[in-house]
Amino acid sequence: MARIEMYDTTLRDGTQGEGVNFSVEDKLLITARLDDLGFDFVEGGYPLSNPKDFEYFQRVADLPLKHAQVTAFGMTRRRGCAAEDDVGMKALVDSKAPVVTLVGKSWDLHVLEVLRVDEAENLAMIADSVAFIKSCGRRVIYDAEHFFDGYLHNPEFALRAIQAAERAGAEMIVLCDTNGGRLPADVAAAVDAARRAVAVPLGIHCHNDCGVAVANSLAAVERGAVQVQGTINGIGERCGNADLITVAANLALKMKHSVLAPGGVPRLTELSRYVYETANMNFQANQPFVGTSAFAHKGGMHVHAVARVAESYEHVCPELVGNTRRVLVSELSGRSNIVAKTMKYRIEHDAALLTRILERIQDLEHEGYQFEAAEASFDLLVKKVAGLYRPKFERLHYRVNVETAEAGGPTTEATVKLLVKGETAHVVGEGDGPVNALDTALRKALSASYPRLTEMHLVDYKVRVINSSEGTAARVRVVIESRDADDVWSTVGVSENVIEASWLALVDSVEYKLFKDEGALGEPQLAPAPPAVALQNA
Repeated sequence: MARIEMYDTTLRDGTQGEGVNFSVEDKLLITARLDDLGFDFVEGGYPLSNPKDFEYFQRVADLPLKHAQVTAFGMTRRRGCAAEDDVGMKALVDSKAPVVTLVGKSWDLHVLEVLRVDEAENLAMIADSVAFIKSCGRRVIYDAEHFFDGYLHNPEFALRAIQAAERAGAEMIVLCDTNGGRLPADVAAAVDAARRAVAVPLGIHCHNDCGVAVANSLAAVERGAVQVQGTINGIGERCGNADLITVAANLALKMKHSVLAPGGVPRLTELSRYVYETANMNFQANQPFVGTSAFAHKGGMHVHAVARVAESYEHVCPELVGNTRRVLVSELSGRSNIVAKTMKYRIEHDAALLTRILERIQDLEHEGYQFEAAEASFDLLVKKVAGLYRPKFERLHYRVNVETAEAGGPTTEATVKLLVKGETAHVVGEGDGPVNALDTALRKALSASYPRLTEMHLVDYKVRVINSSEGTAARVRVVIESRDADDVWSTVGVSENVIEASWLALVDSVEYKLFKDEGALGEPQLAPAPPAVALQNA
């Protein structure tokens, strides 16, 4: 099948999303990552809009990119102004970007009511701008803004606009569903009309206001578009843009088109999470292909079937996009779930032990625990029930003190006393809050014996009231997400006291890291069943 170009606008259109902000360093790092995976175009921003974008274009010119073409984005010239005199046109040329994407109007509503110019001037603005950028030795992509709305209301007007860009020398015309309001059938019909009207290649740029930006992009490719514009994880203004992660996976795995560099598609999960982390955003668990729940199975019937034939409940192999299969455990789990989750412990044939694990899960979930989103705590629980758990340290005592001063906010101090490798560690840590102070003190107590704890970072903290009818005495569940250079894991703690619940989750998180670093989570040996007291303390 054909090669479909991937045009990424995360650094420009994506930053228009609420709460999304990248530094210049962030933008350069993301550019390098996109280039490494084989994206064809990286739109860096609008060089006239702010000093950050201007600096980006000056610095990105020195990046040793292997494949991607950096693109500057800007509008057509102002009305009544020659292109060579327009400050925006000059900024695009001065950006040093080898490719310039110009956006112009295709909907007569915008031309007549927003720009307040006639059709002739709109066509001249498009043609003059494209021709000027071409004369400066730059490649030109023309983004036909509001093309699908324009085609719906006045098709002749919309088509004349893209023909003006073609005549002036645009090498690619991208049809934009700027308001995100069209459906796949609308997109397909308009792309067909555009293909009849112009001879240059077509691209597609969709927003997600109806939740169908990916579907619209794929529909356009089916009708002959050879470039898809979008953002990583679909971030962007309002409801976002077409998610290039999902688009690329569908094009490669379902439609058998060539996208990205060889080996790029299996790194889509890595790329998705890298951009989330750089943007300081939480992962979207249910994101297609790359979400942590994309290949997660909870129902016992599903797990049993997947264990026998993976494709019975999976539309693709998760490894094809760099993801992994997950089996969830809860009080609703059957034996199949427990077997699947404990395969690495080689205990699947010990029926009595599997029963004890399932019963322990059910008991704890009755108390308010939940292991679906806390798989690290589940792994530790299995070790405890199976008699494989040997603690890395013993918790002797902790205290948290919060004080307020006459001026300024409260100060928090935590004292932690542990027994570590036969030695008592009694330390104090300060933090922005109780959990941060406990984390600081715990690390301080353990760092001499376990220096790799410096690699670990807490990235998310969630608290949920379980039995809200109890008021301030209600039990709470705390889930902590942690990560190091290799993995992301979650742990859970439950108590009527939010500090105690946080402490339990925090200790699990640290212990999981320590066991993981020595490889003890993956290759334990089966031990006899533990005594009843060990189960009670699990």
